[in-house]
Amino acid sequence: MSAVDSDPTRLTPDELREAVRDRYAAAARQATATLTACCSPGGGGSAVGAGSLAGDLYDEEAAEASPSALAASLGCGNPTALADLRPGETVLDLGSGGGLDVLLSARRVGPTGRAYGLDMTPEMLELARRNQREAGVENAEFLAGTIEHIPLPDASVDVIISNCVINLAADKAPVLAEAHRVLAPGGRFAVSDIVLLRPLPEPARRAMRLWTGCVAGALLDTDYVALLQDAGFVDADVEVTRTFARQDLVDLAADLDPADIPADLDVEAILDAMDGAVASAFVRAIKPA
Repeated sequence: MSAVDSDPTRLTPDELREAVRDRYAAAARQATATLTACCSPGGGGSAVGAGSLAGDLYDEEAAEASPSALAASLGCGNPTALADLRPGETVLDLGSGGGLDVLLSARRVGPTGRAYGLDMTPEMLELARRNQREAGVENAEFLAGTIEHIPLPDASVDVIISNCVINLAADKAPVLAEAHRVLAPGGRFAVSDIVLLRPLPEPARRAMRLWTGCVAGALLDTDYVALLQDAGFVDADVEVTRTFARQDLVDLAADLDPADIPADLDVEAILDAMDGAVASAFVRAIKPA
């Protein structure tokens, strides 16, 4: 399958999942070199801090926890700061990538707590486990699987975090239903994600690399809240942390190969229409006690 498909909304979930897996496998293989981050305006794809949207949201603790995991971070926020983690809690990171948020969570919940990372990309799991060994973190575990089918028992997790991953799922409803299932009563859903503030132009959804780059699969903020409520959550809320201007989107798509862009795709018109429509946000909800 080429990097750009005629319409990603017509792809099967398996086809879309493979496209996402391929991109993040490549990112994992490049983790020790210059990265082109998923949600990273800045084109050249430097490590977190220079180009990433999450760069100014992590503090010195992240660098101390795992410099290599910080360098490989491909997220759009810092869900560990959002989640208000407490000693003894069990945390699950959906789409844990290089493991930064898992390792930070493991520190914050302490030796009586536990942090799980779930990822479907073998290369990312290998990278995360290497970073865990280097960091000397014992109360963390990285699991292979998809966010639509979480390999944990019902009501086994106190907090679910995620960093710019849920927007990549072809169908968000099963993801949120699974999150609700594994959370204990009173459990917290606290993720960083990309959202839309108004509908995305249909042509933008044709660009497969935009989908796997966190834009074309994003939900409207109001739809995100509605889906969380449908899944059984209460107190659902979306807090916008940054709205992307046109130039941000230009930088975000800087790694697109011109040969992969269909001739009838008016990139300039798409960028104009998307100006101010895309944002990074904190998304919160509670599973009723």
